[in-house]
Amino acid sequence: MNTTIQDILREIRKEFFAFRNGIIADKLRKAGDPHSIIMGCLLVDVIAIAQRTRESIGDEEKLAAIAQELWNDTNSRECRLAAPMLFPIRLMTNDLARQWCETVSTVEIADNLCHKLLRQLPGASSLYRQLIGDERPLVKYTGYRLMLNLLLLGKEPSSATLKTIVEAEAKQAQQPLRTLLKDILEELE
Repeated sequence: MNTTIQDILREIRKEFFAFRNGIIADKLRKAGDPHSIIMGCLLVDVIAIAQRTRESIGDEEKLAAIAQELWNDTNSRECRLAAPMLFPIRLMTNDLARQWCETVSTVEIADNLCHKLLRQLPGASSLYRQLIGDERPLVKYTGYRLMLNLLLLGKEPSSATLKTIVEAEAKQAQQPLRTLLKDILEELE
């Protein structure tokens, strides 16, 4: 049987519904999460759903199409969390990665995007350098989050130049960027 992308997306959404947690969803809404569809799934459940999907599909082109459709669903928190877990690293271009970063809507989505996908990209260092220069707060946050991921993995060397950049940004940063910059400075010590 040839399952369509729409069939797969429908199944993924059914799984999100099966793992919904009203208490978490309510807390996220009260905290200001902008998504209109919040199932309140735990990250571990989203990871499991993404893993089952990857194993059942296998075809990278199809996975990329599914992940892009999930990412395009800006109303759904869980779709946005699952997309970076499904998109094949080999197929993620620098331009597409930048587009995804420019449409991040929450710190949680930015953290997940950097951890599950962007830090593995060959052009990750170049990407974070572009993003930290952006004036949009969540884009800038995503850039610094990616920088921290790369520092922790040893893919970005600690340097006096990086420290100077982070210190300068920290002087004017608002939350949540301020806390992230503090973490980066600790890593650079």
